[in-house]
Amino acid sequence: MLQTAGSNRTYRYMSLANELENKISAGQYKVGEKLPSLRELHAQTGLSITTINQAYIELENRGLIMPREKSGFYVKPLLNDLLPLPSSHKRFGAPRKVSINSLVESIHASIHDKDILPFGAALPGTELLPLKQLNQSAKTVMGKYFKGDGLNYGPPDGAPELKRQIATRTIGYGHHIEEDDIIITNGCMDAIQLCLRAISSPGDVIITESPTFTCYLQLIEDMGLLALELPTSPSAGIDLVSLENSLKKHKVAGCILNHSFQNPLGFRMSEDSKMRLLEILTRHKVPVIEDDIYGDLYFGNSRPASLASCNEKATVLYCSSFSKSLAPDLRVGWMLPGKFKEKIKRLKFNSSIACPKLNQLIIADFLQNGHYERHLRKYRNAMKNQVSNTARAIARYFPEDTKLTAPDGGYVLWLELNKKIDSIELYSMAREENIFIIPGGICTSTGKYKNCIRISCGNPWNDRLEHGIRQLGKIIKKMVAR
Repeated sequence: MLQTAGSNRTYRYMSLANELENKISAGQYKVGEKLPSLRELHAQTGLSITTINQAYIELENRGLIMPREKSGFYVKPLLNDLLPLPSSHKRFGAPRKVSINSLVESIHASIHDKDILPFGAALPGTELLPLKQLNQSAKTVMGKYFKGDGLNYGPPDGAPELKRQIATRTIGYGHHIEEDDIIITNGCMDAIQLCLRAISSPGDVIITESPTFTCYLQLIEDMGLLALELPTSPSAGIDLVSLENSLKKHKVAGCILNHSFQNPLGFRMSEDSKMRLLEILTRHKVPVIEDDIYGDLYFGNSRPASLASCNEKATVLYCSSFSKSLAPDLRVGWMLPGKFKEKIKRLKFNSSIACPKLNQLIIADFLQNGHYERHLRKYRNAMKNQVSNTARAIARYFPEDTKLTAPDGGYVLWLELNKKIDSIELYSMAREENIFIIPGGICTSTGKYKNCIRISCGNPWNDRLEHGIRQLGKIIKKMVAR
C-alpha cells in the first residue's frame, strides 16, 4: 500500500511537470514570465504543496525554469538545442568587387515603416531605453550648453567629458587606455569607415567574415575595395585555417571582424581563437578593425575580452558605439585607433570637423551618474528573454528542417531554411503581410545564403510579434510545398 501511494505521488509531480513543460514549449508561459506560486497551483489543482514543489524542482533540473529568491519560479531563457545550427560554407573564391547597394537600399526602406513588424531592423525597442534618465541628463546639459561658447565647435577628437567617462569603463578593452587614446565619432559606422580609409586605398583587399554585416559590404563597394569573405562558423567564428591560407595567397590591407555576438550569426569567438587570430594577423602584418558594438550585450556573467586587450603586438583599431545599447539617434560612437590615431584625427577633421557636442555631453552626464550600468543589467536580461522567446516561436511554427543559431549575446538570429526558399522572394511575400526580415543574400557578395534570413529580436515579445512569426512560418511552409 505504501509503495502504491509513493508511486502515485511520483506520478503526480511528474505529470504536473510534463504538463507545465508542454505549456512552456507551446509559449503559453513566456521566457522571463513568473509561473503560478505553489499556493496558486495548490488551489487550482488540489495537489499538495510538496508535490507542486517537486514538480518545479523537476522543471529546474530539466533546465526550463529558474528560482528567484523570495519571488518564485520563472521560465528560463533557452536557445541551445532548440534547432540544429546553420551550416557554414567551406569554399570561397578570390577577392571580388561588391555590388549590393541598390538591393540593400530598397530593403532598408522598410526600417522606417512603423506599421511593419520590425524583425529586420537590428534596433532596440524604444520602451527598453532609459528615456527618463536620458531626459534628465539632457535637461542638465542643455542648461549649461546654451550659455557661453556651447554652440561653438568642440574638439575634433571629441568632448573631454565623454572621453573621460569612456576611459573609466574601458578596463580590459586594451592596454593602459587613457582619455587621449579615444576618438569620438558619429556612430560606429563612422569609426569603421575612418579606419578603412586609414589602412587602405582603392583596389585593396579587405577580409570579412561570411556572412557579414551588410554595411561593411556597402562601405567596401563605395570605397572601391575588394572583399575577401572567409568561411565562418555560427558557433566559433571565422575559420582560422582559411585566414592563414588567404594571407599566404593574397596581399591583404586589413580585416573587419565582429567577434562578439556577430551580426548576423551571433557567435562569440573563444579567447583561444582570438589569440590564434591575432598571432596570424601579427605575423602577416595585417591590421584588424574590431567592431565591438554588441560587446556590452552579453547574456552570461562577463563581457567578452576585446581583441585590443589580447595581444599588445597586434595592430587593432577598436570601434564601438552607444547606438545598440542606449540611444540610436544620438549617433555617438568611439574608437581606439592605436598607431593610426593621428591619421584618423586628420581624416575626421577633413570630413566632419567635429561631432556635435550636445549629444556627447548628454551621454557623458548619463555615464557619470551611474545610469548606464544599471540600465545595461535590465537591458541584457530583456534581450536574453526576447531572443529566447523568438527562437522558441521559430521552433514551434517553422518547418522542421529549419536551422537556427543560438547566440549568447546581442539580439539577432540567423536562420537557414529549406533550399527551395529564395529569401528575396520570401522578403517580398512577408512584406505584403507587414513583416520585415533581412534576406541572407545582402549579407554577402558571393551569391551564397539565398535560403537564409536574419531576424532581429530587439523589441519586447508580445502577441503581435508571435503572430508575425507564425505567419512567416506559414509563408515558408507554402513556399516549400509548391
